[in-house]
Amino acid sequence: MIQSRARSGWADLLDVTIEQGGDRSLFQQIYLSIRDAIVSERLAANSRLPSTRELARRLKVSRTSVLSAYEQLLAEGYVSGRPGSGTYVCDVLPAPMTPDASIVRGSDTPEPRRPALSEAGQRYTRFAAAAAASSNVPFATGCCSIDPVSIETWRRTARRVGLSGPGAFAYTDPIGEPALRQQIAQYLGAARAVNCEADQIVVLAGAQQAIDISIRTLIDPGDAVWVEDPGYLATREALAAAGCRIVPVPVDEQGLDVRAGIAAAPSARAVYITPSHQYPTGSVMSMQRRMELLAWATETGAWVIEDDYDSEFRYVGRPLAALQGLDRGGCVIYVGTFSKVLFPGLRLGFAVLPLDLVDAFRGARFLIDRHPPFFQQAMIADFMKNGFLSSHLRRLRQHYRAARDVLVDAVRRHMGDLVDVEVPECGMQLAIHFRDPVSDVAVAAAARRRGVTARAVSPHYIDATPRQGLLLGYSGFDAHRLRSAVIELAGAVREVQASGLGQNSVPEGTVRDIGKPSTGPAGVTAASRPAHAASPAGTSIDPLR
Repeated sequence: MIQSRARSGWADLLDVTIEQGGDRSLFQQIYLSIRDAIVSERLAANSRLPSTRELARRLKVSRTSVLSAYEQLLAEGYVSGRPGSGTYVCDVLPAPMTPDASIVRGSDTPEPRRPALSEAGQRYTRFAAAAAASSNVPFATGCCSIDPVSIETWRRTARRVGLSGPGAFAYTDPIGEPALRQQIAQYLGAARAVNCEADQIVVLAGAQQAIDISIRTLIDPGDAVWVEDPGYLATREALAAAGCRIVPVPVDEQGLDVRAGIAAAPSARAVYITPSHQYPTGSVMSMQRRMELLAWATETGAWVIEDDYDSEFRYVGRPLAALQGLDRGGCVIYVGTFSKVLFPGLRLGFAVLPLDLVDAFRGARFLIDRHPPFFQQAMIADFMKNGFLSSHLRRLRQHYRAARDVLVDAVRRHMGDLVDVEVPECGMQLAIHFRDPVSDVAVAAAARRRGVTARAVSPHYIDATPRQGLLLGYSGFDAHRLRSAVIELAGAVREVQASGLGQNSVPEGTVRDIGKPSTGPAGVTAASRPAHAASPAGTSIDPLR
């Protein structure tokens, strides 16, 4: 409701203070002082402001600053000009809000009500600390080594590509540049046995966006989705935030137990899976399980989201073929990323889609952030076309294998009496498990206090009996830093053991069930229990792909 309120005012006596050399310009200081006086009703409606010349003289500033302030107040409706008379506070001001008695229920001075976050917004907020956490200390997972040869090649590529091409100055296709999609299709066909054409490729802001858009376009709130137990926390949280019903499916040495998934939720809408290098156990999905999964998905019309996050780094034999290459029913969405093969700062990934999904992803990308950045796409396309990516990956495999061996040797030397270490045949991290009962969350917190990042394994479990252990990333760190960090980590384990924190104990203020859903009907779980983000004293979440 708007009403007119006439008051007597003393605008000439208004105390406008300014600070020479302050953070705000003189014009802003004058404008804010007068605006605040009007809003707080210290200046009444119809009060006449001092002339610009008089106020400038009083404040010892240029008249231009005062004129700019008055013009801003006039444009925003706080004051009005009267020809031949001066500038006045507007005589039509918003009336004070009258609270609804049914809401206040007898309170004369109700507390102001702030708009509330949605359930998804509250979940996102709990991950703010994890998003801001440092990822450049051992043993943070997902870090990339800076290869000097590739960096110099990258610089030359940048100079060569420059701002060439019309895409540098205009909106481009939301699903990515054709040249890059063609290079990705050729690379995936040769390196990962992915069966695709360039028209099936969508370029995205990392694998995490590929998973996010898959959830938006393929899954409705309330739909059941299989997830690996244990599994990747970030995707579990994204599914929970979207209102999906999370169905934990156990993982063993052959990967996801498909029959257990069918028993728990035979008509699930989708499954999220890491078949070539299961996260965090490192197991590889057997061919029998792969065929069982594809048969179930084809028969029921379920989607399979295949996250192939680090299969390029295999140290024994050739990289394993992707699940997508076996798909004959058009049910697999294959997700990959350049964050691991090049560096995370690019924020570029991709998805390989059945052709009938491309338009849905194109529309979603258009509404979310319009299109990928042209310059990065042009550089990567050139980098791949000239064969630089292949040689870059060969060098990194050698470097990461050497780093893995250094870490394994250091763990066995300094912690051999405390843990069992699993030597991975691929990837960028390894797992260690405690021989005696000890809380991995407590160890992770103690390690953080010593300047070391170690990711607890147990929070990745939902229903399966959790193993107490740590994930240690070795990519991105030199031998000296890895050895020093192992010594600190060994001290953290012994510190926790001495404190008596067993496997069922956690430090005060920490939470083990990050993203753990509550059990729902018929064996299907509903992601209704609040997730807890990482804190300096708690468990850190996985890096986004």
